Amino acid sequence: MGESEEKNGILDSMPVFAKELIAGGVTGGIAKTAVAPLERIKILFQTRRDEFKRIGLMGSINKIGKTEGLMGFYRGNGASVARIVPYAALHYMAYEEYRRWIIFGFPETTRGPLLDLVAGSFAGGTAVLFTYPLDLVRTKLAYQVVGSAKAQAKAVTIPMEQIVYRGITDCFSRTYRESGFRGLYRGVAPSMYGIFPYAGLKFYFYEEMKRHVPAEHKKDISLKLVCGSVAGLLGQTLTYPLDVVRRQMQVERLYAAAKEETVRRGTMQTLVKIAREEGWKQLFSGLSINYLKVVPSVAIGFTVYDVMKLHLRVPSREETEAEDRTTRKRNTLS
Repeated sequence: MGESEEKNGILDSMPVFAKELIAGGVTGGIAKTAVAPLERIKILFQTRRDEFKRIGLMGSINKIGKTEGLMGFYRGNGASVARIVPYAALHYMAYEEYRRWIIFGFPETTRGPLLDLVAGSFAGGTAVLFTYPLDLVRTKLAYQVVGSAKAQAKAVTIPMEQIVYRGITDCFSRTYRESGFRGLYRGVAPSMYGIFPYAGLKFYFYEEMKRHVPAEHKKDISLKLVCGSVAGLLGQTLTYPLDVVRRQMQVERLYAAAKEETVRRGTMQTLVKIAREEGWKQLFSGLSINYLKVVPSVAIGFTVYDVMKLHLRVPSREETEAEDRTTRKRNTLS
């Protein structure tokens, strides 16, 4: 048996959900790393670091490059990838599974945009619940701004609140010691409020646009990129304020300690307080950067996922549905 035949045999023996998990995980890691520098700057904008909002995108790029070097653009990316790989794996796999469950649980359900909206929404919620602590850690690490070695050599004092965590493990353990299990899910409420519509709308727009692509262009990667870009753009715009609330809730203990402020509590309280004290524009702080990030991220994500499914020989939805119908019919007769 040749190497290619052995590889094909292994792929054929893998269950479909396992292939979807692998495809989703690889997709998440590639897409997230591609836009990590913009994600870092966006988080700094969202979490009220005035020195970054004031100097804008290009100024922030120059500042991080000079003070932290190339790796400064990827601060927190290790936690981000550690989160996004299982998150994306669960998200894409759960979307496919929920879609199948809805179809066979409710046979009268119409195959269309509404199905993708519902399946995508529940898939997003499932993925968030399982991976949220890693997102919290990523945000806390990205929030920290460390001075350059040159600056430290000149005896420039770096505020202690800015150097809090030494890495992913340290951030996890200290957060747990300070706030317990509940502390690891700080800000999860706005995440859930935001992910349901965002994840659902993202899949809705992507699948809806793909339906209008001519059959001869279905495998055209450039068209997949366009569909993914528009889907991410529309979905993110509608849910962005909740993302800002989530980020501020995640880092508020660090910020409050530095400014001697009281800690904000609930999602709506945080949202109202941001709007009242910082203006409604703060609820969209970093949105322009997010557009630059979302367009390539979602476009790359959907495209890589489709390509990975092809290489892993994941059967088409039509084939899977036909096979499931046959199995159910056989089980009913027996």
